[in-house]
Amino acid sequence: MKRIFLFISTNIAILLVLSIAIKVLGLEPYLNQGGLNYQSLLIFSAILGMGGSFISLLMSKMSAKRMMGAQVIEQPANATETWLVDTVRRQAEAAEIGMPEVAIFDSPQVNAFATGAKRNDALVAVSSGLLQSMTREEAEAVLAHEISHVANGDMVTLALIQGVVNTFVFFLSRIIGQVVDRVVFRNERGHGPGFWITSIVAQVVLGILASTIVMWFSRQREFRADAGGAKLAGRESMIGALERLKQAHEPALPDQLAAFGISGGVGQGLKRLFMSHPPLDERIAALRAAS
Repeated sequence: MKRIFLFISTNIAILLVLSIAIKVLGLEPYLNQGGLNYQSLLIFSAILGMGGSFISLLMSKMSAKRMMGAQVIEQPANATETWLVDTVRRQAEAAEIGMPEVAIFDSPQVNAFATGAKRNDALVAVSSGLLQSMTREEAEAVLAHEISHVANGDMVTLALIQGVVNTFVFFLSRIIGQVVDRVVFRNERGHGPGFWITSIVAQVVLGILASTIVMWFSRQREFRADAGGAKLAGRESMIGALERLKQAHEPALPDQLAAFGISGGVGQGLKRLFMSHPPLDERIAALRAAS
């Protein structure tokens, strides 16, 4: 979940900054022509939405290092760091990608993530808790899972999906703001406070609803990364790593924290729509069912 949280939080921050910049720089008139110029608005929304998403992608490695306090291993200082770097190098070669940067971040939780804008210039980071809690075989499977994310180009695909979502959220929120401003507040000239307040509220609400699309993609890519991890490190090792994660996250985290755990928690009904990861039992079952 770390990579998703870091990417989306950076994306939201950039989108808000760009939205404020539109207001401060007085660019709104270019979207107006007897109300809203829908063609101009759609083009502008695409530039803003895709731009914010890809800026987030380009910043992903830097943001991850800063937010997680990840320390890149420049020169291994002990046997564990040597094993970690050698394992990532071997798996990267097997997956036919460039050697990623390898980092460790201080956290008692069993966690790991991979991020980066390019398959050949990625970052793979693991928590100190993972290195302390898992066997070498289990840790190797987790690393293989993360390398598979990089090899599959998941971050780039995520950026594309997030960019499309951003585009339509920005576009539709302005249309809703226009309708409310005209129909409810009876404003016939320009854009009044009703337009801006409604647009902001609509952007937040639509952004939350649209995040279910991003979360759906995230869940699908976890199954693919598990399969890739099983190919690189062995199916039994991958299953063992997931079983270990299941033990590490029992009892379940509180609802307000479950979304940030590596397992993604267990959800039913509407809650499941906002899960970034499938339940661990489903991931384990999918690996065991694979031929």
